[in-house]
Amino acid sequence: MKLLESKVALLNRDKIKSRFIYHSVKRVFDFLAATCGIIILSPLMLIIAIIIKAEDHGPVFYKQVRVGKNGKKFEMYKFRSMFVNADKMLDKLKEQNDVEGPMFKMKNDPRITKVGQFIRKHSLDELPQFINVIKGDMSLVGPRPALPSEVAKYREYDKQRLYVIPGCTGLWQATKRNEVGFKEMVKLDLEYINTASFSTDLKIILLTIKIIFNPNGSY
Repeated sequence: MKLLESKVALLNRDKIKSRFIYHSVKRVFDFLAATCGIIILSPLMLIIAIIIKAEDHGPVFYKQVRVGKNGKKFEMYKFRSMFVNADKMLDKLKEQNDVEGPMFKMKNDPRITKVGQFIRKHSLDELPQFINVIKGDMSLVGPRPALPSEVAKYREYDKQRLYVIPGCTGLWQATKRNEVGFKEMVKLDLEYINTASFSTDLKIILLTIKIIFNPNGSY
């Protein structure tokens, strides 16, 4: 797969909408795969939940409003990896952002718990997003779902990420991830949208499974 080398022009939204068969089959696959994922991984998810609860007795899950396809907002589910008051600490940390642009990423984020460091490193905090996939808010593969505060700062070029359903994983997550900044992430997302196919989705899913065991610098 080509990565940053490709130059993605403005996407043809009508062409993306016309891929009815691809999107329909992808939706069926997402539903079945997410359902199987919850069933198969339920013992692991139970263990993670118990460990999170035991660490600080706080909530096991974390819900956060994200922006999906066509700007529709939804609640995204994750295993809680930060302290309970983490959102209130964000304003004090914004100046320490490790990436340029509207997205906030901090390598040594003091808000992350000890359990959180492990589950984030291995992308296990994302497992509850299978629920979002079943509901239809997310797909297994697609652009990273953005925060409303991020979308508010988007240029028209960046808003093209919202042409499709966001994913639990994607080309950015499975390849460069935190090695690149916001602009490069957008390029990767638009490249994926422009060239999406069943084979591409399968490759990204397989790369993501590999990352769970051999992390690619996630934080």
